[in-house]
Amino acid sequence: MARRAEAVVMHPAVGPRHRRYAIVTAVTVAVAVVAAIVGVTTGSFQASLGDVASALTGNADGRTSVVVMGLRVPRVVAALSIGAALGLAGAVFQTLARNPLASPDIVGFTAGSATGALVGLIVIAPAASPAAGAWIGGLLTVVVVMLVARSVGVSRERTILAGIALSTLLAAVNDYLLTRAPVEIARNADQWLHGSLAATSMDDVALLLGALGILSVVLALVHRDFRALELGDDTARSLGVRTGRVRLLLVVVAALLTGTATAVSGPIGFIALAAPQLARRTLGTSGIPLFGSALTGAVVLVIADVVAQRALAPLQIPVGLLTGVVGGAYLFWIVARTRR
Repeated sequence: MARRAEAVVMHPAVGPRHRRYAIVTAVTVAVAVVAAIVGVTTGSFQASLGDVASALTGNADGRTSVVVMGLRVPRVVAALSIGAALGLAGAVFQTLARNPLASPDIVGFTAGSATGALVGLIVIAPAASPAAGAWIGGLLTVVVVMLVARSVGVSRERTILAGIALSTLLAAVNDYLLTRAPVEIARNADQWLHGSLAATSMDDVALLLGALGILSVVLALVHRDFRALELGDDTARSLGVRTGRVRLLLVVVAALLTGTATAVSGPIGFIALAAPQLARRTLGTSGIPLFGSALTGAVVLVIADVVAQRALAPLQIPVGLLTGVVGGAYLFWIVARTRR
């Protein structure tokens, strides 16, 4: 009887929370669909939904097929995938650090991925894909940040400060690499460093979807341990979680997500920083939701990319510049409302 009474008492609290989660998720998905349709159909070449359907089925004329399937669809899908990857990476970092500022772009992993990609493009193989270099650079940055933080006594604040310091150093390294590169390569790399989806191809989309799918499965497999870590290391250990191994695995997964996104688009700020917090506030969850963070990141980036393309048309703004401006305002807002 006591258990039944407890269930009756808790049911009213659970119901509204689930309804809010479902409603917000449905609205977010609808916004993503609308933004994707705008991104595919509008621009200097107007395409109707019928034209898009014909291009998707291979029945469109040559020009429509090239514009829709060769340019716009890969760009929209890449924006959704990169936003989801960065949202997931930010959710992992912020949960492990229990700090809303712990995101890949703040603690240096985005800069490390960019450095690895630039080394690959400029020094090793200019014609090769930057993906491998971005992954290696991101993982090496993880190792360096952890070693520096451990050497001065591990704490969340010191880990973040070590990442910020390393990010500043790597930004200088990136600038130096650009000065040593041939003019054409430097020009392309400089545009890439601003965060751009203009040159996205179907091969990039395949890389993004493959990496995002595999790494999402890994996160799903350790989801229970991930949630246990939110309660603290001592509580997680009492529940049988091997905290050291799980933390290392989660950091590696987040670094690979960041490296994959950076390899395709270059470093894009703000998404990994803000998406987890926006998802937590809109969905009303106690912790940072993984799926909600991925969905929010996807929506924010696809909207930002559409605005970057259309705001000053025919001139296109690199989406990384736009998200950087918004991210700076977001940081000011956090500082203004946080006393400590």
